[in-house]
Amino acid sequence: MERRQRGVSAGLLLLLYQISQVGLQNIPAVTLGVLVLNIFLFLNPVRSLSEVCLSVNEAVHKKNWQRLLLAPFHHADDWHLYYNMISMLWKGIMLERKLKSIWFAYIIAVFSVLIGVVYMVLEVLLVIILDDPSYEMNCGVGFSGVLFALKVLNNHYNPGRVSNVFGLPISSKYACWAELVAIHFISPG
Repeated sequence: MERRQRGVSAGLLLLLYQISQVGLQNIPAVTLGVLVLNIFLFLNPVRSLSEVCLSVNEAVHKKNWQRLLLAPFHHADDWHLYYNMISMLWKGIMLERKLKSIWFAYIIAVFSVLIGVVYMVLEVLLVIILDDPSYEMNCGVGFSGVLFALKVLNNHYNPGRVSNVFGLPISSKYACWAELVAIHFISPG
């Protein structure tokens, strides 16, 4: 789980460049706050990744519930941070403008915790269905689950669009699911 290198790196520099291209004045307040929080915690992690990652074993069995709050805002490495925050930048701009900042902040807060709960429920189901207790030990960090939920919400508010997933035009209604499968095959960890 300890893949993270600290300090300024290529992924972080590219992220800062992309943010500067959009312009701070064009990024709504909550979206900007989420970006800043994630970058800050990447540069100054609360604890090591093994101490903030979310798993059934750590959160449920050891009752370390603070991981529900910490795991979404920590990233494995600079490229994990880059891809998640670029996605947050675009989804945040579109959704926060549509929903307004207070409602968007509420959604981010709820999704950040709820995604962790769903993750643990799915891991418990895998333990039961596959009779494999190792799934209780799977430990995850990052904002990807929240971004996936935001993409579903964005598709709800902007129906009828077509997305390009690996060169294939797919209705945005289904694109988030196609992307999820593609991400699993590209980066199963």
